[in-house]
Amino acid sequence: MPFSASEFYSRQILFSGIGQEGQERLRTARVVIVGCGGTGSSIASLLARAGVGFLRIIDRDYVEAGNLQRQTLYDEEDAAAFLPKAVAAARKLAQANSAVEIEPQVADLTPANVETLLDGCSLIMDGTDNFETRYLINDYAVMKGKTWIYSAAVGSVGVTMNILSGETACFACIFPNPPSGVVETCETAGILNVAVNSIGALAAAEALKFLVGAKALMRRTLLSEDLWWSDRAEIPAQAARAGCPCCVKREFPYLQGQNLPHITLCGRNSVQIHEQRRMIDLSQLEKRLARQGEVRSNGFALRFWHEPYDMTFFPDGRAIIKGTTDVGIARSLYARFIGA
Repeated sequence: MPFSASEFYSRQILFSGIGQEGQERLRTARVVIVGCGGTGSSIASLLARAGVGFLRIIDRDYVEAGNLQRQTLYDEEDAAAFLPKAVAAARKLAQANSAVEIEPQVADLTPANVETLLDGCSLIMDGTDNFETRYLINDYAVMKGKTWIYSAAVGSVGVTMNILSGETACFACIFPNPPSGVVETCETAGILNVAVNSIGALAAAEALKFLVGAKALMRRTLLSEDLWWSDRAEIPAQAARAGCPCCVKREFPYLQGQNLPHITLCGRNSVQIHEQRRMIDLSQLEKRLARQGEVRSNGFALRFWHEPYDMTFFPDGRAIIKGTTDVGIARSLYARFIGA
């Protein structure tokens, strides 16, 4: 039986920055979280428990044992069943606060679906693991005049920045180009659970300010903190960079489908195939593949082992090919088992 709002949020309502009016604003708020890994899990849990009335959780991936060290919404049963993260997160959040409406979307955010998946929400929270998706979010948010909050973590370092379209610097102002050369990832540098949860908490705090109408209190810097070495730095982000192609010149190449490569996933030796937009009947695929290797399906995804590769197929035609970072090999395996 659900608890009353006055009982559930009593300590939060006592806080002068929120109060009864702020709690009501949270109840009617609509937020989308793109990516529900380490930082996304932390953000989703905090916002649901704070009483944000609607959360749309978008994630393309499924739960694995290696996620459990830092991704607080999942458990060993979720990993054993290789549930999609969006589905597992929605189930856990419903148990934490049944008054919040959770909409799971097992999908990869692309130019083709960005309008549908980000529409209807006043705030976008970043829990992704790659720059390409962040540039896409930035293009959309700037074009639509929406606020979004960037957050990321690797090793012991977390970073976050508020992007208030039309008021502050946008993501492209601070990061004009994607990083090049060798870049640290969870695979190479590891990740501390305290880093993702610390930066997730900071991002969630900024989200609460925005949602209760305290936008003037939101930070106007890119914040970086290293929890292991106790370092903290901030870069000013109060104003747009002169000549910024996105927020000044209003050019949106990622939104138009340019500059969208295959994405190598954080923390795994794998490639996602995402340009194939065709429905896959998982039950039929299971029958076809059963003769060629071990197959497991749960209705949300189908996992197929064909040594040395571990492949996961989704109903929308996407696939995650684990065991290679070679896009050519990944494409070849997709064509072999799904069709060209």
